[in-house]
Amino acid sequence: MRAPIGYKIRNQRNLLNISQTQLAKKIGISPSYLNLIEASKRDVGGILLQKIAKALNIELDKLTGEGEQRLISDIKEIFADPLQKGIELKDGEEREFVAQFPKIAAALVRIYRAYIDANRNIEAYANRLKADPLFSQLLHQVLSQITAIKSSAEILEKITDLSEKEQEKFLNSIAHNSSNLGEVAKNLIGHFDQTTKIRRSVTPTRELDDLIIEEENYFPSLEDLASSLRSEIENYGNFSENSLASALKNKYYVDISISSMTEKNGAEISAQFRFDEKYNILKFQPSTRSATRQFQMASLYAKLSASEIIESLANDKRLTSHEAKNLALSFFTSYIAGAMVFPYEDFLQDARSSKYDIDFLAQKYNASFEQVAHRLVTLRKPGAKGIEFGFLRSDPAGRLTKHFPLSGLLLPNSGHACPLWAIYKAFRSTPLIERQIVRFADNSRFLFIAKSVAKRIANYKEQQILSSIMLACDISSAKQTIYSSGLNLDDYDSDILVGPSCLLCVRSSCAYRQEEALLPNEEL
Repeated sequence: MRAPIGYKIRNQRNLLNISQTQLAKKIGISPSYLNLIEASKRDVGGILLQKIAKALNIELDKLTGEGEQRLISDIKEIFADPLQKGIELKDGEEREFVAQFPKIAAALVRIYRAYIDANRNIEAYANRLKADPLFSQLLHQVLSQITAIKSSAEILEKITDLSEKEQEKFLNSIAHNSSNLGEVAKNLIGHFDQTTKIRRSVTPTRELDDLIIEEENYFPSLEDLASSLRSEIENYGNFSENSLASALKNKYYVDISISSMTEKNGAEISAQFRFDEKYNILKFQPSTRSATRQFQMASLYAKLSASEIIESLANDKRLTSHEAKNLALSFFTSYIAGAMVFPYEDFLQDARSSKYDIDFLAQKYNASFEQVAHRLVTLRKPGAKGIEFGFLRSDPAGRLTKHFPLSGLLLPNSGHACPLWAIYKAFRSTPLIERQIVRFADNSRFLFIAKSVAKRIANYKEQQILSSIMLACDISSAKQTIYSSGLNLDDYDSDILVGPSCLLCVRSSCAYRQEEALLPNEEL
């Protein structure tokens, strides 16, 4: 799915005003062979590709296209939109487009996102108009106030022999109703503003996603900071709930409370934890799992210890809105906590020796399945990388609520994925891990592993909330995992034939399709 390397070699060479002959001489090949590479008629890799990157003064990952995978996926998603029906991209055209015109492709994606946001706002307003009883009530009040003002004004206009006292009465009525009308109008506007604010959250989320993906979800400065903070915690004993509680108490005077939380009116709080800044108490419900308590203590310690560092990272120029910066504050705090709970070198060694057994790692580090999966995705340190995983999380309705892409695998940014994916099958096999070898229409193959996890409920009256967590890796890495045991990785006939999502899938005859295939319009 990466853009052809040849185009980028040619573009960079032209940008530096270097001829084919000059470049060929630098890297030790013939000009004719270089011409074939630039025309994408010859594959290039290994030492030769490194020589080209060095000669053109360009980073290797930019040349190979690791950083553009998301952009290609976005372009493909744009052309799968029903709005584009009849405009068919031929195989590989999206890659060539991104390779030759990366800035235009990025601008197109930005415009499409704005279009999606506008549609969401229109939908929000439409819902208010059609079904919102509060809107209906406010509109009724507006009409009532207008009618009252109109009636009083007509009386003053048409009846000329009113006494001064009667005129004053109607004038007061107009003033009173006008004032009420103004208040109702403010409520009505506020009602719409609130809806719009909620709906706009998609844009800040995507901004943060882009930043995380651009950095490959690996932040060296935060890894170093987490290592330092963990050392502080270990001054109070082995890293655990107890040592975290002691460090929070001694350094920041924070108390830990495990008891049922209620509001002032006696209503029980559904949240698993809450930090009371007024009394400096981190409160947990009795039903909160130990893994959650440990992680949240680490998060609070990171927040209190490194607020300035976290805020400076959140002020990144790539985050253009206040909402995006707030999301980044939460993300960076959680990243530090994850790096504290799972120190990089030790965790990578344990992951490799256990063949990436997530349940084993969860037990060893007193962590949840999702926490371990998150940390596995961040093992991207140059020279010390783990398996490259893609990550997805789904709610019970099938909506994707969190994702991190994998090079070569088209993961939908939002909405629903292919209904055949293990992420959905896991909901039916709680609490077992589902695994599957999938094959896409371009014959790329991946190992998917998924498990549904539940928020612990406090009592019988609470509704259990499930999420499904899925990791994906290229089939070439599957043998390094315990989840390949018993699977014949060379048996193509047993592969599950899938697509990214129904809208993006080219398997138009698939019996499991949930949305109509977007076929080209023959009349165009």
